Amino acid sequence: MLSILERCKSQIAGTLTCFDRIIISGTIPGVCYPEGMARHITAKGVRLFDYPHFVEPLREEIRTNAEKIAKENGLEIEHIRSKHAFRKEDRIKEILKKRKTINDGIVHIFSAMEPCPAYTPWHDKQTGRTTLRYKDGKCLHYYFYFIDQTYGLCYLRVPTWAPFRL
Repeated sequence: MLSILERCKSQIAGTLTCFDRIIISGTIPGVCYPEGMARHITAKGVRLFDYPHFVEPLREEIRTNAEKIAKENGLEIEHIRSKHAFRKEDRIKEILKKRKTINDGIVHIFSAMEPCPAYTPWHDKQTGRTTLRYKDGKCLHYYFYFIDQTYGLCYLRVPTWAPFRL
């Protein structure tokens, strides 16, 4: 089967190609899976059933840093209560139209409760071993929208609960 470019070659003067979007995903190596996180916290002397207490200060640090970034840039973090309230990209376009002076840097910050991977302590009574298990969770996420001089409009989605998959 011929591609549309081959079939309509005589009617096409040229083509443009570019990425519509690039998605880069990141995790923290070593703790991005339950066994790795279990090894990490036990090496720090933390019991697996104390896992929620271990990651709580990390969540608070992310929240504090998001508020600091917002304040430094004269922004209010906009909390999205319903995932169907509006499209974030459309809202960002509105903001950019109002503020025509933004060339690069932070544009806006959203927060929203969304699904995230999480771990839960689990004790196997048959083997007597305690481990962390993967579970579906829900946590607050921050969306940091910014303009990069090379890549244009970008955003970073930051969950506030470990394993912090970006």
